[in-house]
Amino acid sequence: MSNQEQTHGSPAVTKDVVAREIMGEKYSNSYAPPIRIYDRELTVNEEYISSLPDLQNGPSSLIQGAPVAIQQVGIHNFRLPLTYKKRDGSTIELETSVTGSVSLEAHKKGINMSRIMRSFYAHKDETFSTNKIKDVLETYKENLMCFDSRIMLKISYPIRQKSLRSDLEGYQYYDVVFEGNLTKEGDFEKYIHFDFIYSSACPCSFELSEHAEKYRNRATVPHSQRSVARVSVNFNEILWVEDLQELCLAALQTETQVIVKREDEQAFAEMNASYLKFVEDAVRLLFEKLNNEPNIKDFRIIASHNESLHSHNAVSVIVKGVENGFTAGVARDVFESTGLR
Repeated sequence: MSNQEQTHGSPAVTKDVVAREIMGEKYSNSYAPPIRIYDRELTVNEEYISSLPDLQNGPSSLIQGAPVAIQQVGIHNFRLPLTYKKRDGSTIELETSVTGSVSLEAHKKGINMSRIMRSFYAHKDETFSTNKIKDVLETYKENLMCFDSRIMLKISYPIRQKSLRSDLEGYQYYDVVFEGNLTKEGDFEKYIHFDFIYSSACPCSFELSEHAEKYRNRATVPHSQRSVARVSVNFNEILWVEDLQELCLAALQTETQVIVKREDEQAFAEMNASYLKFVEDAVRLLFEKLNNEPNIKDFRIIASHNESLHSHNAVSVIVKGVENGFTAGVARDVFESTGLR
């Protein structure tokens, strides 16, 4: 079979054949041998732009593989500074990692990735919240002519933390992801994914240490470890990062500290002994707090205790149990991302 007889899906299709199908004879026949000197004099106008190849918006005959719909396609980790509103009414500018994606119909070759960024940059000077995400998603759908759209904004959010006894203050930073999903029916769902870092002192180790000291007069140190609870919530109205931090602190108590003097270190040891917890206890304590919040429709809690005794971690997952809501199925990389970092 000659090159001319091969189908458009074949790797042997020439550039000219593809260009003719997309651009027509007028432009596809005007190729010249390449000159390897950067052209600083070129003026780009509408006619020139219309001559440029646009494979992603080409005909369905250019699709490689199965001509099926794609649920999500887009860009990940493009960064820019965005301004966020805080619970106290003030604002803060934070570096933001953006993931933006849309659905793609079966008959379409691809999407114009830059339109996602351009749609987002149209809102870059506005103050962001989970509600503002809906405006960006509407712009996505209009610019990319898609059905479903999704955004995730990842930030490191600072909250001032007082030391336990020395009355000093420092900034605790929290990994936060704001997520918004807009369906073709116009339904908008908003989520916050929040990482809370705490210390988990093992109840079993505590009792064994007490036994050694009481019956054998042996000095012991019960084991504890830095632990992570990743709390994901789907909610109705506005929910602040500060709200989630306070809920987690009330449930678990033993948040890691920023500025520590001797009196604070002693206090932290006492606090750990007062709030011993297995990983099963941690997710149930958080469940109790989140389940009593009427603004939170659904939630999932992933806890990872990064063991100091074992060479493995202890993990647990719990969900509210809403129909068509969060599930307890968690990919391996999620457990790894909640481990030591």
